[in-house]
Amino acid sequence: MKKGISIWAFPSDWSLERVFSLAVEAGFQGIELAYDLKGNVHADSSAAELKAIQKQATRAGLELSSLATGVFWQVNLISDSDEERTKAKYHLNQLLRCASDLQVGCVLVVPGFVGPFETGAPVVRDYDTAFKRAVSDFQEAAGVAKELGVAIGIENVWNKFLSSAWEMRAFIDNVCSPFVGSYFDVGNCLRSGYPEQWIRMLGSRIKAIHFKDFRVNVGNLNGFVDLFEGDVDYPAVISALKEISYAGYCVVEVFSRSRYPENVVLRAGVDISRIFKEGGI
Repeated sequence: MKKGISIWAFPSDWSLERVFSLAVEAGFQGIELAYDLKGNVHADSSAAELKAIQKQATRAGLELSSLATGVFWQVNLISDSDEERTKAKYHLNQLLRCASDLQVGCVLVVPGFVGPFETGAPVVRDYDTAFKRAVSDFQEAAGVAKELGVAIGIENVWNKFLSSAWEMRAFIDNVCSPFVGSYFDVGNCLRSGYPEQWIRMLGSRIKAIHFKDFRVNVGNLNGFVDLFEGDVDYPAVISALKEISYAGYCVVEVFSRSRYPENVVLRAGVDISRIFKEGGI
């Protein structure tokens, strides 16, 4: 297992040079970049621009562990609107294309939402239709992913869809492609389950892991906290990952919210190193 950190841990106005330098200083081996409607990686990024970013990371001493995105909270892959679904599919294809140019092996995808975790977006009318729609769409996306050599990691999030380990496993097995698996988030899972149980059920379907912590008694977005300050049982998580012989990245997903963002990143590096050490990694 290797240590990675999300670019969302850094201020959005920092240069990649500054981001990469601090990530290395904090002891991380890899960094997860983000695809967005604008920024360093987006739909109109050229292959040359993306390859330059990959080379910059390599020179800094980092691998690009994965490519995440929040775009699928803005365009719903399982929307009842054909127009919105077409936009979402466009971004999924562009996400995969960007990952290939960055030489990233896995992308994080929110598979759509039946209803938002906050108010605003319309609710999808029929759950069974949404499930079948998503299976068909990801079978199609799996062909693109195979061609580009990039795995799709479906993230477990508060989207009122694929909300249990059994359902996530069944969905992935219905898609039936080695290029579609789970991007498992241990903190997101804790609201309604136990990450070590999910890990054992998903097994080799897991493509990548997010490490973050959550306080169950808070129960909303304010419950997300730094590692070791929530209710995730990290010794149990590491034990389960060893049982399934997981050998990929564990990416710390914390968010830049401090007046001293350097401290957030440096602490994350200390915390994941402690998790690894105590887990015998």
